[in-house]
Amino acid sequence: MTPFNKLTAIAAPLRMINVDTDIIIPKQFLKTIKRSGLGVHAFNDIRYNEDGTENPDFVLNRAPYRDAQILITGENFGCGSSREHAPWAILDMGIRCVIAPSFADIFFNNSFKNGILPIVLPQEQIDQLMEEAEENPEALIEIDLEKQTVTRGNKFSFEFDVDAFRKHCLLNGLDDIALTMEKGTKIDSYEDKVKGERPWL
Repeated sequence: MTPFNKLTAIAAPLRMINVDTDIIIPKQFLKTIKRSGLGVHAFNDIRYNEDGTENPDFVLNRAPYRDAQILITGENFGCGSSREHAPWAILDMGIRCVIAPSFADIFFNNSFKNGILPIVLPQEQIDQLMEEAEENPEALIEIDLEKQTVTRGNKFSFEFDVDAFRKHCLLNGLDDIALTMEKGTKIDSYEDKVKGERPWL
């Protein structure tokens, strides 16, 4: 997993609430177990017209938001079914951070495990970020995980909370497999001990 320390990028304002996982990645694209290749289908039903052309009204189809790595959106983001494909799709399209007033629990947890930083901020701060992103589309927002701040130049700086263990994992690029591998020496020692004590296993 790619470590997340500091991100300075364009932020896209998605003025929607209750964006569920079927909006993020529709069910017909869940046949793969690969984490790559889903980005082109992210937000498929609102991103594309019925004939497959891009919907010009969808924010991530417009420059400069097309290159956004930060998504600012409404409450209850990631609700619906518990598909891990949702953070896979968002990450594959280039989004590393989602900022919202609230998230669905499973999506929130899956985001951390896949290298996405979900940030919860009060609605008034979300509104300020939205307005800034709309009025100054090319303005860069800085996300500093170490300091736990969201900053826009000299205009504003907001602090956010993050669980210490999840922060450690993101800063060091540790997913569940990498965390297990950190215990490799102890696992090998245990396996050798078991082989000696119970060779019939």
